Amino acid sequence: MPTASEIVKRFYEFTQSPDPGRIADLLHPDIEVHTAPGLPCGAGGAFHGADAALNGVWIPVYKVFDTAPYDETWQETTDGTVVVTGRYRGTVRATGRAYEAEFVHLWRVIGDRLAWLHQYTDTRLWHEALAAPAP
Repeated sequence: MPTASEIVKRFYEFTQSPDPGRIADLLHPDIEVHTAPGLPCGAGGAFHGADAALNGVWIPVYKVFDTAPYDETWQETTDGTVVVTGRYRGTVRATGRAYEAEFVHLWRVIGDRLAWLHQYTDTRLWHEALAAPAP
């Protein structure tokens, strides 16, 4: 069976692939997702269950942004939490405006599925990418 870190690594591989929808295969049916308040597209908050997380976070974000999280550092805590830091990089689909925002993801895995995510990111940078450029 893969380790927790190996399962989490698949999430980043899938989100950086041409078909980020593959992340659905990684989600535990009862996943708890806590995203940064104020995340654009109504994607900030708490979501329970794979369908709620997909429809509340990833699908709305991917409709507006061509984006992916790029992992940089990894730590696994003694309780099995996987801590990943990195940067979201991408563009706003409608304008092509680029953005980059740091993140911290805290993950827990049950079996071979992602069961819990707590996300921290600078939502201001996401909103600035959506704003019209200054004249």
